Amino acid sequence: MKKYVCYYRVSTKKQSKSGLGLEAQKGIIQHYAIIDKAEIIKEYTETQSGKYIENRPILKEAITYCKKNNCTLVVAKLDRLSRNVKDVFTIQEQLGEQFKSCDLPSTDTLTLSIFAGIAQRERELISIRTKLALRAKKDRGEQLGIIKNLTNEGRALGTSRAKENARNHPSNKIARELISKYRAEGYSFQEVANKLNENGLKTVTGKEYKKGTVWELTFKS
Repeated sequence: MKKYVCYYRVSTKKQSKSGLGLEAQKGIIQHYAIIDKAEIIKEYTETQSGKYIENRPILKEAITYCKKNNCTLVVAKLDRLSRNVKDVFTIQEQLGEQFKSCDLPSTDTLTLSIFAGIAQRERELISIRTKLALRAKKDRGEQLGIIKNLTNEGRALGTSRAKENARNHPSNKIARELISKYRAEGYSFQEVANKLNENGLKTVTGKEYKKGTVWELTFKS
C-alpha cells in the first residue's frame, strides 16, 4: 500500500487557529488517498507564510521524512507547496516520484512547469493588484486600514461573492461529486451524510455532514 505524508499550509497564524483552508486541504487529500488506496501515515502543518521554501522548516522536515521512509509527499494544491517555479522543481528533484499534488494529473516536468508558472504568475498579480489598490486609495486621500460603512449594495455584493466562493470551494466540489454518486446508488440524504463522514470529509466550516447539509449541496449549489 502506498504511504502518504501530508503537507498542509495556511498563510497566517490567524488562519491556522481558525482552521481556514486547513480542513479543505485535508478533505481533498483524504479523498485522493481513498481513490489511490493509500495510507496517510503522517501529517505536517505549516503556519508560516514564507514565500520561499527556505523559510519553511516544517516542509523541510516533511521532505526529509519522505526520503528516509520511502513515502510520498502529498499536497492538496500546488500553490500550497509553493508559488515559486524554482522551489517546485527543487522539491521535485529531491523527491522525484515521491511527490504528488492532488490538483495535477501528473507531476512530470512539463505539467509541473505549466502549473508552477501559473501559480507564480498569480502570486505576482496578487501583489500588483494590492499595490495598485493601496495607491489608488492613497491618491483619493483615504486613510489606509480604515473600513468604511458598507452600503446595502455593497453588502449584497459581498453576500453574492461569499455564496459564489462557497460553491467553488474545493471541499464542496468534492462533496457534490460524491453526493451525486451516492444518490445515484439509492442512498438517502442521511446515508450520504454518514458516508461522507466515514470518509473523513468535512464541511467548509470544518463540521461533520448532516442530512440538511447534503440536501443544500444537492439543490442549492
